[in-house]
Amino acid sequence: MGKGQHNTPSSGNHGQQLETATLPTQHRLPTLSEIKVKIPAHCFRPTVRQSMSYVVKDVIYVALTFFVMYQIENRFKYGSLLFPLYWCIQGTLYTSIFVLGHDCGHGSFSFYPLLNDIVGTILHTWILAPYYTWKVTHNKHHKNTNNIDKDEVFYPQRGIPYEPSFADNLLFWFPGLGWFHYIVFGYAPRPINHFNPLEPIFYNKYLVGACMTLISYSGMCYLMYLYASAFGFISLLFYHLIPVFIFACYMVIITMLHHTEIDVPWYADSEWNNVKGQLSTVDRHYGHVHSVIHSIGTHQIHHLFTKVPHYHLEEATSSFRKAFPELVRINEEPVLISFARMFKIFITQRGIDHDVRVFTYSDDVNTNKKKLS
Repeated sequence: MGKGQHNTPSSGNHGQQLETATLPTQHRLPTLSEIKVKIPAHCFRPTVRQSMSYVVKDVIYVALTFFVMYQIENRFKYGSLLFPLYWCIQGTLYTSIFVLGHDCGHGSFSFYPLLNDIVGTILHTWILAPYYTWKVTHNKHHKNTNNIDKDEVFYPQRGIPYEPSFADNLLFWFPGLGWFHYIVFGYAPRPINHFNPLEPIFYNKYLVGACMTLISYSGMCYLMYLYASAFGFISLLFYHLIPVFIFACYMVIITMLHHTEIDVPWYADSEWNNVKGQLSTVDRHYGHVHSVIHSIGTHQIHHLFTKVPHYHLEEATSSFRKAFPELVRINEEPVLISFARMFKIFITQRGIDHDVRVFTYSDDVNTNKKKLS
């Protein structure tokens, strides 16, 4: 099933502007230093004032959204009919909260590690994300982007043939389930439990941080228990847990689509290097919510330089595209349509041979019929 070379982009590439499919083998790629000098220097300098202003703004938006929905439900006879709208809005705002905590995990929130971890823990714990342990595994993902043998999630799986399953069908319709499965079990065949501080990746260097994640998470669970005791579990479910699930759906869709697309290469460890891996990511635009979720769709620059705070991503991306147009990967197809298309391709083609060195997904339906050797 795996292919041993890159595909040349065709006119039917679903809105994707992609000029680099053969570059790694035909031309010398620029170094990170050569790319960095083309980005304005201030893009690498976060400020506490600016970063905190986004935290305050998003927290106010979340509180205001809760307050408005609470008033509508209690003042209008059929106000509860607006809950689906509330879930979409609040779930999107929870995603923006996550992105701010994500900046904290990368050190792009401020130059102060303790402040980053305090703010990140508070923000991520609110939306039931295990901040410190996810920070560790996420940074591992960045160090091994599109490395078949070392990446963290949504990588092609060696020697695992495709078999239709109910779980895959369920994940297509409820992608948020994949987020919760990942933080508890990891992604096969490299399992990881983000709530177990004794996992080797945490225990050896990050035991204190992992334990703080457990403590803060337990505290949040207790707060939810108190809320449910006072206002009922249904209120907790409708006002908080469903928006958390919507955020989880965002997480799965965002993570998969920025690393999974036709002609975007995945490399065996023997073929991989840092620049090739980071450039094998795809920029996407999230329509009306793109700026609300803090431009996380500008993913190439984020992967090349994790120290760029979210509020400089667009400017840095613009400079990168002007300086290196041949390296740009953009997909302009609507995100949900892309997810529906690529999820099916991913599920049927992710199983590859043990000896594959470079793999790309294909929209050729016959590819799905190939057997693993």
